Amino acid sequence: MFVLNEYSLPRQLDIVFKELGEELSQLESGTVFVQIRNNVVGKFGIRHTPLAGRDGHVEAPGRGLNEQQVRAFRNMAIESLNYKKSWTHGEIHYDFAIRKAEVVVDAQFESNYNMASSLIRYPKHTSKESRSELS
Repeated sequence: MFVLNEYSLPRQLDIVFKELGEELSQLESGTVFVQIRNNVVGKFGIRHTPLAGRDGHVEAPGRGLNEQQVRAFRNMAIESLNYKKSWTHGEIHYDFAIRKAEVVVDAQFESNYNMASSLIRYPKHTSKESRSELS
């Protein structure tokens, strides 16, 4: 049976880029998003505006990323995981665009925490102790 959490996060990101390869090949810019829960990729996709309209006509998108650009994008995305620190839940957004025939990528990390799990790690204080900590 296939169990996703047996794959490392970099390997999961590699799979994401394989899934998105065809769509990336039709886009010049956009944002790849990856939602992570317990260090497992859940939902992922691309936000983009593929059609542009002028004077009542809609133009088809131009050429998108080529294989080499997709590979470079994938490598940068995987390398960016080195900057993910200690959080296990959140999202990563990769803004990308083609500039002078090269793919340019900016990564944005969003960590999510759950108060319920934090309360387990930090036991309840009496109100007298809590007030003295705030002073």
